[in-house]
Amino acid sequence: MLDALLLLAALAANGAGLGWLALAMEVHWAQALGDGVLQPRRTVAWLRWAGVAALAGSLALCLSVDHGSMASLVWVMALAGAALCIAFTLAWRPRVLGLLVPWVRVRGADAVRG
Repeated sequence: MLDALLLLAALAANGAGLGWLALAMEVHWAQALGDGVLQPRRTVAWLRWAGVAALAGSLALCLSVDHGSMASLVWVMALAGAALCIAFTLAWRPRVLGLLVPWVRVRGADAVRG
């Protein structure tokens, strides 16, 4: 049961990490939060570091569950699944990614709920 929870945490970390890395790009930031919300350089740096840390944490979680060859396979497949989820989210409901940056204020209450 603990292994399943660790793998679930690894999947969540992959999704959050790739989401943060996507939001570090100006185009996706505007898609998710609107054109009127500025993207400070400090936030871009934080999003990049948080994304990398989440992906590294996901790999560490996978390695804690299985041996190296299986853990790396699970991690790469989880990366592919998370990338697909982030791509579909950006295509259909980009404002949902705004939930990954709760400290950013968006004008209008329904902007994130979109």
